[in-house]
Order: sequence, then structure tokens, then C-alpha cells
Amino acid sequence: MAQPLESIRVLDLTRVMTGPYCTMMLGDMGADVIKVEQPGRGDDTRPWGPPFLNGESAYYLSINRNKRSLTLNLKHERARELLEQLVARSDVLIENFKAGGLAAMGLGYERLRQVNPRLVHCSITGYGPDGPYASRPGYDFIAQGMGGIMSVTGEPDGQPMKVGVAIADLTTGMFACSSILAALRHRDRTGQGQHLDVSLLESVVAWLINVGSAYLLAGVELPRYGNAHPNIVPYRLFKARDKWFIVATGNDRQYYALCEVIGRPDLAEDTRFRFNPDRVANREALEAILADVFATRDAEDWTQALLAAGVPSGPVNSVADVFADPQVLARQMLIELRHPTLGTLKQAGFPYNFSTTPAEPRRHPPLLGEHTDEVLRDLLGLGPEQIAHLRGEGAI
Repeated sequence: MAQPLESIRVLDLTRVMTGPYCTMMLGDMGADVIKVEQPGRGDDTRPWGPPFLNGESAYYLSINRNKRSLTLNLKHERARELLEQLVARSDVLIENFKAGGLAAMGLGYERLRQVNPRLVHCSITGYGPDGPYASRPGYDFIAQGMGGIMSVTGEPDGQPMKVGVAIADLTTGMFACSSILAALRHRDRTGQGQHLDVSLLESVVAWLINVGSAYLLAGVELPRYGNAHPNIVPYRLFKARDKWFIVATGNDRQYYALCEVIGRPDLAEDTRFRFNPDRVANREALEAILADVFATRDAEDWTQALLAAGVPSGPVNSVADVFADPQVLARQMLIELRHPTLGTLKQAGFPYNFSTTPAEPRRHPPLLGEHTDEVLRDLLGLGPEQIAHLRGEGAI
């Protein structure tokens, strides 16, 4: 079955997390993604571990399915010529060199647009191509700190805390993907490609949402609330008799239902807690009462009772719990694909669902240089002797 991006070819010059996550999304939607890697070394994440599976890094495997691997030594003039020939046959080029890094090799957008005026060229950096921080290297951890997310993440009396996965990288990858799709729509309408730039810092700043708005509109810098909510109470973790679970009352009706479930209808009439602004003002008193009540029964008991009454509630799953969860399995968020050295490879599935053109795991995360000969033969028409010569002179 045809996929949405089946006719789109993407040259992926990225490494580590942000770019590879973006290009995996494009590949999942059907694009032919050619992952351009340094000969002998490849993507920086290939040696990141443990864990490793037969020498393959779990980190690398997580973000590189549905791609072909081509090794090009871009320090070599002949390799740069090959890249330009591939650009002429491609729709998208995405790279995460330091600001100006690709241009320094003679492969900046102004040059590549001459080769292919329809090219959508996406650059990913830490801070953007200009401004006082443009030359700094970009790292997720630093972007989370500089972008303000860490200032509102963590326990109130603890350290500022980063999110447990590289959320600045992932968010930037998603912004890059949506920007590329929009630019392709423009290209299809006008015939003209364009240059896009996205950065880790700008992505995190955009991600502040209501936290940023509270400061910009009211001058209020929200503190860290840990697992509580600044504007809604009760909306946090509670410790049941056996483990932690989540209660998330989003309105007064749900709060009143909670009071019935826990056998404390008096809390619905208490003037300190009757309406949400009252509960926010008296957060500590209410949460202390609820903590004592919730400690009397197991988390699953509370969760099921609350859900039956229409009160949002749920468990705090381990990763093992997640991939055994019946809803996760029912929605096919655990998939399997074949790998030439690992056999069956399990991965998280596709978080987007198309009714007519579903995403598919067409290709395993490629071995380093696995498709070099194939790409040069099929796209550029090079024969075995030409490819062997390129390999001998260190261009591939």
C-alpha cells in the first residue's frame, strides 16, 4: 500500500538524536531516507551503551529504522561531488552540523539550491545560525536548563531537574519534521524549495506554553511543584498502601465525585475546598488529608474506584509495565521487525495512525554503510569498479 511520503527522498546528514528522530518519522511515513555517515565511525550513537545487542547500540536502534546507510567522507572532494549529485535527485536534506559547518565545506544552502532549486534544506542547531550563542555546541541537557523547563521541573525543595528522556532533542525533531512537511507543501504549490532552521533552545522556549504565558502576561514565575499542578488541586501523585498512583481532577464535579469515592463527602462542602481556587489556596491542608486516606488501600483499588466514578486516575508504570499494558498492546505500540544480525528486533510502534496509508516498519536500522553500493548504483548509476575505486581512495 502506498504511504504518504512514498515519492519523497531525504538525505539525512544528522547524527545523535534530534535529526535521526525527525528522519525516522519521515521514513515511517514512507520517505526514502538515506542516512549519510562517516566511514568507519558512523553515527555518534552507534557506540553509545550499554546495552548493546550483538554490537548494536540500543540507543542507535531506537531512532534509525526505515533508513538506508551510505558512508561518505565529506572531507574528500569526490565525496562532496557525490553528495551534490544525490542532492539533485532528492527532495529534502537535513543536517545538524554546527552553525555554518556545512557551508564551510562548500555545501551550504546557497550552493545546494543551485544544484536543486526544489530542495528543502533543514538545519538543526543548538541556538540558531545567528545571535550571540550561534557558535556554541547544542546539547539537550543544556537546552533544557537554558530554556527554562528545568526551573519548573523537580521537587519544590530539590534541584532543578531535567526530563528523563532527551525532550529538547525530541521536540526539536518533531518541529523539524512538521516544518519539512509544510515546506514540501509549499514546494509542491510553487516549485520552490527553501531553507529551514530549527534549534534546541527555541524549541524549549516554545514548549514553555502556560508557564511562559504566566510570566509574559502577569509577571509571575511559577515555582517547581514536583508532581503537583500549579493551577489545579488535587492533581498529583499519591502514595497508596502499596505504591504510587495518579489522581488528576480537572474540575469541581470530578472533585466532588472523588470525595464520594473516598467516603469523605464533607470535603466537598468544606469552604476551604469547595471550588478549585479555594483548593489551590489551601493545597497543603487538602493534600495532607487525601494522603492519609489513600494510604489505606492499594493503588489498583483506588484507580479502579476513581475511574468508575469518572475521576481521572492511573498508575505510574515502569517501562516493563508499559510494554505489557493491554492498551499499549491493543494499539500496536510494540512492533517487531527483522534485523540481519539481531534476528527479531522489538521497538516502540508508531504514534501516528493513518486510516488509508499506515506507517510500516519497512527497513531495520541499517548497519554502517549497509546500502552504500546500492545507493551509488541505483541512484547515480555507478558500476562495481567505480565504487571500488571510490572506496580505495577513501571517499566512501
